[in-house]
Amino acid sequence: MKLSIQLYSLRDLAGSPQDMYALFPQLKALGFEGVELAGIPQDPAMFRKMLDEAGLVATGAHFSMDDLEEKNLQETIAVCKILGITMLGVGGADHNNQKKLANSCAVLKAAAEAAAPHGITVFYHNHESEFEPYKDGTLAIDSFLAACPLELDTHWSFCAGVDNYAYITGHKDRICLLHIKDGVGKDTRALGEGETDLDAVVRAAKDLGMEWLVLENDTPSPDGLSDAARSMVWLKEHVL
Repeated sequence: MKLSIQLYSLRDLAGSPQDMYALFPQLKALGFEGVELAGIPQDPAMFRKMLDEAGLVATGAHFSMDDLEEKNLQETIAVCKILGITMLGVGGADHNNQKKLANSCAVLKAAAEAAAPHGITVFYHNHESEFEPYKDGTLAIDSFLAACPLELDTHWSFCAGVDNYAYITGHKDRICLLHIKDGVGKDTRALGEGETDLDAVVRAAKDLGMEWLVLENDTPSPDGLSDAARSMVWLKEHVL
């Protein structure tokens, strides 16, 4: 299994594209082989060039729902092809009520169907709220799963009371990526510094033969790179 990192975790160190590019060799030196983008880069071709030079690949991307709308989707797909991205998703979508949920799922489903012929999988990334039932007992996560594959954020599912091993293996045909993340309650931490069921997540990932495991920390401390370095110590002991 190879390791990737969601670049949102490094946003505190990336005030400019040049700042981000400077991080790539450092991520490679830590042991990461890929990155997951957080938004469309200003210059996709240059971004790809800098990844190539650092020996990294783009394992996926979080773009906006607007990027997946029909009027923008072909341009988004073209960007993905420049970057070599085959996993394209959103970090969340409006599901405050069931009407908004249905609208979000319709966009995701249409985008997934349109992107598939290009070899691109469109996915949804959860937080905790998708597992909270509506008044009728239904769950937003089930509708998102029906619309497109899921990148399961295993910390937020853990916070929602989900048995991650059972959920991942039980939905193996609908889960395309995993975010591994630790925390105490909603306070996210470097791996091994919280209470999330990390061993269960790794065991499920290995049992499913997943190619990539994606590290993310919403609130790294004291900065994204040193936080990632501490997480890599845990990953080398438990994953590699």
